[in-house]
Amino acid sequence: MSFNKICVLGGSGFVGTALVSELAARGRHVKVLTRRREHAKGLILLPTVEVVEANIHDPRVLAREFSGCDAVVNLVGVLHETRPGRVDNPQARRGDFHENHVELPRKAINACAEAGIARFLHMSALGADPTSRSTYQRSKGVGEALVREAGWQANPNPGTLGGAKLTARRGMQVTIFRPSVIFGPGDSFLNLFARLLKLLPAVPLACPQARFQPVYVGDVAKAFADSLDDPHSFGRSYDLCGPDEYTLIELMQFLQKTLNRGGLLIPLPDRLSYLNAWMLELKPGAKLMTRDNYFAMQTPNVCGAGSDAPPGWQPQALEALAPAWLGDAQARGHYGTYRNQAHR
Repeated sequence: MSFNKICVLGGSGFVGTALVSELAARGRHVKVLTRRREHAKGLILLPTVEVVEANIHDPRVLAREFSGCDAVVNLVGVLHETRPGRVDNPQARRGDFHENHVELPRKAINACAEAGIARFLHMSALGADPTSRSTYQRSKGVGEALVREAGWQANPNPGTLGGAKLTARRGMQVTIFRPSVIFGPGDSFLNLFARLLKLLPAVPLACPQARFQPVYVGDVAKAFADSLDDPHSFGRSYDLCGPDEYTLIELMQFLQKTLNRGGLLIPLPDRLSYLNAWMLELKPGAKLMTRDNYFAMQTPNVCGAGSDAPPGWQPQALEALAPAWLGDAQARGHYGTYRNQAHR
């Protein structure tokens, strides 16, 4: 079984760029749907990649663009809402998390059925839980559940959440990935903290004991690409974590050492952590942290003893990779990398 033409939603993003590059290196034909073609200008250099401007939230557009493809990969995700909402609001006012993590997977699954596509790979998140206090984790949990349900065969049994069917049972070949925080050149995690250390003599640290198990973006891309043709991955959910756990303050101390930066780290107690998140949430512009982030950080973002990893999973260590691209050289060479892969 081989899936040769793959349509990727979110292919111009951080993980998407790595995955599309990995698939192209393996000779796969990849269609990337993006709002703006210039967002994927590096991928355009790859000879087996087609970049298409499209409104991925329009079901008719999805069905049209999926036509002729063998598989679909959904990587779309947002970390902060610019349009917050509530699930009990009318559909148009349920917010960015619901639109991107619940409605988009539902539309993509239905468009796959219309286009005759059975193979569907989906990016969820470690900690995704339909009952979480965090809206992000809750929306990821509902989206994950509806994708999993689409992999079930048609039957009269009730759905997974409160008896309500989330999507029609399609008998699709679905695989779900649940990564911890993902690091790599251009990430929005380590690079954010690195910038703070460079700018501020003292950094207040909310939720300093929050636990993470960072995973390298290249390993995540490889896991997706490896599972694509693997029938043993059908119907499976894989947790993706790096080899080492860190608390947030330990990650900051690692960055200080790597960047050769001093400065004071100020661990905040729980109540001040919440207030700090609330204040940053009210700040105009890009959000450093929100109360929803605070709620999400109450759950350890690590792989437990019962976690199911992909076959042969051997993730690379943060401390072995990050020093090569952190600091002033953090993003150099990306365009050249794509040119080399395109043999140009």
